[in-house]
Amino acid sequence: MTTVGLIGSGNIGGTVARLAVAAGHQVVLSNSRGPETLQDLVAELGPLAGAGTPAEAAQAGDLVVVTVPLHAYRQVPVKELAGTTVIDTNNYYPERDGRIAELDDESTTTSELLQAHLPESRVVKGFNNIFFTHLLALARPAGAADRSALSIAGDDPAAKAAVTAFFDSIGYDTVDAGPLAEGWRFQRDTAAYAGLYAADPANFFESGPTRVDAATLRAALAAARRYADS
Repeated sequence: MTTVGLIGSGNIGGTVARLAVAAGHQVVLSNSRGPETLQDLVAELGPLAGAGTPAEAAQAGDLVVVTVPLHAYRQVPVKELAGTTVIDTNNYYPERDGRIAELDDESTTTSELLQAHLPESRVVKGFNNIFFTHLLALARPAGAADRSALSIAGDDPAAKAAVTAFFDSIGYDTVDAGPLAEGWRFQRDTAAYAGLYAADPANFFESGPTRVDAATLRAALAAARRYADS
């Protein structure tokens, strides 16, 4: 059993918590508004779930999912996450996050920004390229013929192995896209982004899910183009 800390408990965080509890993991949820605002979700999830502050979720987690708007990444606790594997779900939306020059010129990636903020943590990019309803709907047991795969990117092999094992436990195969610097391959508006998992890729917010196996995901990652080249 793994204890999963969640810094951010919105659509993706809440969905990851549901999948984790269903797989037998404990979860500690947090958000920017305080643990008292999460009591309904904790009650829904049952005895394996609890709520705390972001620092408490960071300290409790064997694995911690950071799922906050990108503009808030500097508010993620640092010392409490030292030595911890952190899954970063961030995407860059300038209209929400403001302009970030190094992302605009593609000299870095969202997860590299978080890694720089968390120098003693081991950041792995994941969960950012699938709509939350599809993430919940496509989970399948190990060995299922219709299992889907999710992407990761990271610089630490042991951290990537831990995330791969966690993905397997909650219902997904994993495709390793390489180091954090390659995380752009499944960022917003690339071939491997959320439309890949939607029956109607042009309208993935409204569409039902569709299975994406490892071979399909690898092909999408290989086909990805940087914004400047699109």
